[in-house]
Amino acid sequence: MDINQLEVLATVARERSFSRAAEVLGRSQPAVSQAISRLESTLGETLFDRSSKDGTLTPAGELLLEHAIQILNIRREAETSIRELRTLQSGKITISANEHTVFYLLPKIAEFRAKHPNIKVEVKRGVASRIPKQVMAREAELGIISFTPTDESVNSIPVFSDELVLVVAPSHRLAGKNTVSIKELGGENFIAHNAVSPYRQRVIETFDKYGIPLNIGIELPSLEAIKRLVERGTGIALVPRLTAENEIASGALIALSVPEMRLERKLNIVYRRNAALSHAASAFIELCK
Repeated sequence: MDINQLEVLATVARERSFSRAAEVLGRSQPAVSQAISRLESTLGETLFDRSSKDGTLTPAGELLLEHAIQILNIRREAETSIRELRTLQSGKITISANEHTVFYLLPKIAEFRAKHPNIKVEVKRGVASRIPKQVMAREAELGIISFTPTDESVNSIPVFSDELVLVVAPSHRLAGKNTVSIKELGGENFIAHNAVSPYRQRVIETFDKYGIPLNIGIELPSLEAIKRLVERGTGIALVPRLTAENEIASGALIALSVPEMRLERKLNIVYRRNAALSHAASAFIELCK
């Protein structure tokens, strides 16, 4: 018994005629009759009363028709669901991002949802160094990271460039400058993120290179908390510009350039190499590109 035979059964029952069912299905009447005969042979039951000319079902035929209609409806629902995925009328994207890269995602998610309001976007908080592993483990379909992964199991697409910027409070002694030398920062109290990262290490190495003491007086697990303390004048911080754009624009924080520390951060979307990406994920990547 296959689904095509059930479709023939349902059509003959609906049209109450083998010949009309053949026209609807675009098949010959003998082909329709053979399909029903094979179905009856498989089940060992007569499904239509052959003495009737209007396609009357036997009790076995009526029972099978109930199940056939359910099966055909499920097939139609499945086809509709797949079509909706393809046309971005339904679906879901799961993205892993850390506290920095999620700032890049926010306007992209808003733009994507404006175009595709029926696609759910779920962002999981990840540790940068582990995000490629999350993607490989299928915990997330896409990942956003600020480095190029060395793992050959993932593809990486650059989508944005960011930079580290020195932020100070408007009342800070350096606030009136646009550029400040690293030599002027030796006596400052730095507020730093306590997560280990390549950029943190490069900052430490740069201070060592110029023989300038780096005084990290406060370490916090949150960029938001770091910015709030800097606003209060408690210290200064090096943060990704992307994460402080609103505060810089409003004047709550002053952004300064340090020529000796021009550290660019390229954001990359990563996904499993040779993966069959969902239509929604592919559309999101195209938007970001």
